[in-house]
Amino acid sequence: MKERYDTDLSDEQWEVVRPLVEATTGRRASVSRREIVNAILYVARTGCQWRNLPHDFPKWSTVYSCYHRWSWNGTLDKMHAALRAQVRSVHGKSAQPTAAIVDSQSVKVTSKGGSPVSCSAAGMAPNA
Repeated sequence: MKERYDTDLSDEQWEVVRPLVEATTGRRASVSRREIVNAILYVARTGCQWRNLPHDFPKWSTVYSCYHRWSWNGTLDKMHAALRAQVRSVHGKSAQPTAAIVDSQSVKVTSKGGSPVSCSAAGMAPNA
């Protein structure tokens, strides 16, 4: 039996994510999609290399292949949005945030800044 990790999806979270990752047509998957999602969450949380996934997860190449495909086709974004909406509803909030805070730590700027522009070149009156 597989060891449980702190990063594994709960049953409630899996029910939210399942329709996004399980195919409804085609051949039956040979690897559990839930275990693939759990492995992706493990890599995201621990920062381990794909090839260093613990052996009780599916093969790293299978996990990475699904990660790459889901990242490219937007499935990971949909999973994140669905789980965020679930967490917000549990806490009595609307599914979508209504405000955002941006500060100097959130927005990165270049250390050099833009090229200098004189007031006359920009069409502004210089300050007196």
